[in-house]
Amino acid sequence: MTIPKDLLDALMKDYKNPEDLIGETGLLKQLTKQLLERAMQAEMTEHLGYEKNATADKKTTNSRNGNYQKRIKGEFGNLDVTVPRDRDATFEPIILPKGQSRFTGFDDKIIALYARGMSTRDIQAHLEEMYGVEVSPTLISQVTRAVQEEITLWQNRPLDEVYPIVYLDAIRIKVRQDSRVINKAVYLAIGVNLDGIKEVLGIWTAETEGAKFWLQVVTELQNRGVKDIFIACVDGLKGFPEAIESVFPDTQIQLCLVHMVRHSLNYVSWKQRKAVATDLKSIYSAPTIEQAEIAMDAFSAKWDDTHPTISRSWRRNWERLTPLFSYPTDIRKAIYTTNAIESVNMSLRKVTKNRGSFPNDESMIKLLYLALQNIEKKWTMPIRNWKSALNQFTIIFGDRMPMY
Repeated sequence: MTIPKDLLDALMKDYKNPEDLIGETGLLKQLTKQLLERAMQAEMTEHLGYEKNATADKKTTNSRNGNYQKRIKGEFGNLDVTVPRDRDATFEPIILPKGQSRFTGFDDKIIALYARGMSTRDIQAHLEEMYGVEVSPTLISQVTRAVQEEITLWQNRPLDEVYPIVYLDAIRIKVRQDSRVINKAVYLAIGVNLDGIKEVLGIWTAETEGAKFWLQVVTELQNRGVKDIFIACVDGLKGFPEAIESVFPDTQIQLCLVHMVRHSLNYVSWKQRKAVATDLKSIYSAPTIEQAEIAMDAFSAKWDDTHPTISRSWRRNWERLTPLFSYPTDIRKAIYTTNAIESVNMSLRKVTKNRGSFPNDESMIKLLYLALQNIEKKWTMPIRNWKSALNQFTIIFGDRMPMY
């Protein structure tokens, strides 16, 4: 609906500064109040079936019974409105339902602020500063608690049958438990579906990160409908690959090369880090596995006298580090590192850094879920060169690709 220009001109006739429009007694607030009250009067007429004072058309024993005042909160601040009532107390306004003290969109504003990592105290201060509205910590908790049911549905939703790539990783977050603060492990699984779009498959928590709990995670993924994963990208946690293979025996495990290089450089002095990193790159960037093995031998010959631990570690994990050599460049770029999930972890750390610790698991999961929803909104495009990668997956895993 377009408002006539002459009406706008009449409304703006006395406008001199922003306060006249958006201030405490400004035009927008007055219009909101009058429109709400006019709408509720119209609803009352619809409810009773006759216009005010039009008793000749009255076909009910019910009638208007004055008004009462109600204060609502919104982006316009606090607003006192007059709500009509009827003698039978059966009238319930649609535009401003009984029991509702916050205008449409206000709860979304609180949830959006919470999702960005703001504490309850920060949200209180922000809403008062921006809109002149005082809200209690209890109100904020009630609004954000409403997300819990949504989380339960999301965490138990059915998943696709096939994910060509799944990234698995965990981060540590401080949570209060049994009157003490501990670093809990938060497990994350991100899948790349057949359209090349990333999606968070779930969040899980445990006191420590271990292969036994990862077994529970991948078992839950299977129970929610996942029948096959082509490649799982993981860090070097002991027993992790075996946990995945026990549930998805045909899945290839690719250890994150970035994690491997980072771990290797822990044994090297600052002066030698660049040289060692360059020689390690010659291994994992080799065009074929045969050339990677030659580069590995060359690395050992050069560095084993001073840093024998590095080559031993690489050789011990060689079977898990080299699956990428079986794939073309487009797929290699997508699986050689768990950066896809590392970047998510970094975003989650940003929204949790303002919290010294969470009072319980529920409040932690609530914030992480809301933050992940914001992150997923940006995942609107397939990963780079996905069509080419999908064609290659079809050739390599032809018998496991779902039929369309």
